[in-house]
Amino acid sequence: MMRSFFLRLGLLVAPLVVMSYGLPRSTPISNRVDLGRESVGNLHVTTAASQVRPELSRVAARISDDRALSPVVLVPGTGGNQLEARLTKDYRPGSFWCYSFSSGYFRLWLDALSLIPPFTTCFAERMKLVYNKDTERFENFPGVETRVPYWGTTEGLEYLDPTFKSLASYMAPLVKAIKAEGYEVGKNLFGAPYDFRYAPGPYAAEVAVKFGDDLVQLIEKAHDENDNRPVVLVAHSLGGLWSLYVLNSQPLSWRTKYIKSFVSIATPWGGTVQEMLTFASGYTEGISLLDPLTLRDEQRSSETNLWLLPLSKVFGPQPLVITPTRTYTAHDIEDFLRDIGYPEGVDAYRTRIPPLTSNLTAPGVPVSIVCGYGVETPERLLYYEAEGFDRQPTVMNGDGDGTVNYKSLISVVADWQNVDGQKLRLVPLAQMSHSTILTEKDSVAAIVQEILRDWTSSGDEVLKTSSSDEVLR
Repeated sequence: MMRSFFLRLGLLVAPLVVMSYGLPRSTPISNRVDLGRESVGNLHVTTAASQVRPELSRVAARISDDRALSPVVLVPGTGGNQLEARLTKDYRPGSFWCYSFSSGYFRLWLDALSLIPPFTTCFAERMKLVYNKDTERFENFPGVETRVPYWGTTEGLEYLDPTFKSLASYMAPLVKAIKAEGYEVGKNLFGAPYDFRYAPGPYAAEVAVKFGDDLVQLIEKAHDENDNRPVVLVAHSLGGLWSLYVLNSQPLSWRTKYIKSFVSIATPWGGTVQEMLTFASGYTEGISLLDPLTLRDEQRSSETNLWLLPLSKVFGPQPLVITPTRTYTAHDIEDFLRDIGYPEGVDAYRTRIPPLTSNLTAPGVPVSIVCGYGVETPERLLYYEAEGFDRQPTVMNGDGDGTVNYKSLISVVADWQNVDGQKLRLVPLAQMSHSTILTEKDSVAAIVQEILRDWTSSGDEVLKTSSSDEVLR
């Protein structure tokens, strides 16, 4: 999810004044109790009492050695794949240095060098969406045409900026680990990159509708070309929300035919307080050379960012944003958008988000929910200054993965574990952040194990303890 991969490329910012979208190793919560493993009803819980070891991947491999590999489709999160753009004659930049004399496509996301100030303004302008009140649809900034490269492959989601692979790696470690189990890209391993700025739903832009259709076709293709073996759908962050939407848009007969399992990684089912900070004040991960207000308009314009605001069902009456004159809860999102100076977001939120967030129903196929916990995560934002939302707030932290609050990461579990026939596993990983969950050896091994899992077995390999209270709290 786009908690702005800035700090991981912070090392690059020092010499080059560059940023990216990633996460640092976030601050752990030291007093969080490590958990055991357990089984409650439909739910199996595998957690960090015996923190996942690399050898688990080999165990899973042995489990699957006697059968053919099920095809895998990877769906990235926000900012999790490359985007390309070209500028047409209709492009009217706000700054003279944003003019371009090239008519061809270039990498819009991510080209780290294009983010060196003052060119940050060019990036923000070109990434920005515009809400068309006549069509009630979001559109690209005038004069900017975009496309998503590398459909069906993993190339565009392994490295966001291939020029700086060591700093702009996204799914590369996971792809490498999956390949080590015998998978081949284009044969039984596929990538589903998309324009992560656009959301699905009744007012979806054409590009979002097309992605949903293309994902269905890719799943069917992977199934048909692998001896009709059902697909393991693996999604990170926003990709998990998108994947569930696409799955539940298909009849159950389609899901049971084409889907073996759904592996959800760090999905913000209930939204995140971090997103309120992004909307209110802009967010740069604390890199002083970048102005959060320069990025704020672009971040507000992302349709999917509205999708990631906290849900009242999950956060309830908990105070999330406190100012000298008003306290905002998840019940007050429309007022919040209006009061921060983004009134155009109110109608977009009201018409789009309830249909997406009110129907997070269990998909009826086996699900593994893999997420981090024990990392300090924004839980409450305090604004004291007279400048209001143009200043960064004081942040009070709680539990989560550094980006998504823990209660959001597991918010669907309580409902899904009680659905008849819904197989469900919860795999919380101690002190694993929103992005390092895709790069750390232990967490990658845990993900691969879920990909290879044989859901037809009795589950004897799952150790059990007496209670799930701590896991689900």
